[in-house]
Amino acid sequence: MKLTIADITKAYGGRAVLKDCFYEFKGQGAYALMGPNGCGKSTLLRICALLENPDSGAVIYSDGDAPLQQNIALKRRVTLVLPKTGVFNTTVFKNAAYGLKIRGMSHGEIEKKVDETLRFVGLEKKKNQHALTLSSGETQRLGIARALVLEPEMLFLDEPTASVDQENTEIIESIIKTMKKETRATVVMSTHDKDQAERLADVLLAIKDGALVERA
Repeated sequence: MKLTIADITKAYGGRAVLKDCFYEFKGQGAYALMGPNGCGKSTLLRICALLENPDSGAVIYSDGDAPLQQNIALKRRVTLVLPKTGVFNTTVFKNAAYGLKIRGMSHGEIEKKVDETLRFVGLEKKKNQHALTLSSGETQRLGIARALVLEPEMLFLDEPTASVDQENTEIIESIIKTMKKETRATVVMSTHDKDQAERLADVLLAIKDGALVERA
């Protein structure tokens, strides 16, 4: 699945955040979106994830040359993980299983997929723990698990290690590296950490004066 953003603009309170942004995300791998706080990274990710509309321009998902309708079927192929993951007042397992449950998957299938995903993010031993008792880093990993269990084709990570301790930062970075090898998802992550971007991404992007540019 390919994503093209064509001449995207967005303003808040009369201040332009994004100006005529154009880019094609194609193929698997990881893209890092860099820039200082307030430059429009989160806004662009929300627009790409079909959670917010641009003021002008178009967000086009396609299989080959055929554009896809922006319906529930497409939205289920795209997932955004926010920097402060909200969790439900229940166990880690039930948090990770929620998306599968509302899709009508059987209990056996849910248990298998959730167990595999919690193992992937290193939370298998906490599956029966109450999610509200997790550390901030563990909560972020749960947010990633909740996204990955749905097997998205486009995964957007908004500052995935923001306010996370060093140990969990290293775990999350390892998860992203493994995702590049073992899943079919295209990963687009925002970060203000240039070193992290260079460690994790195949392509470096930056928002500069509202425009999206590719960095060498």
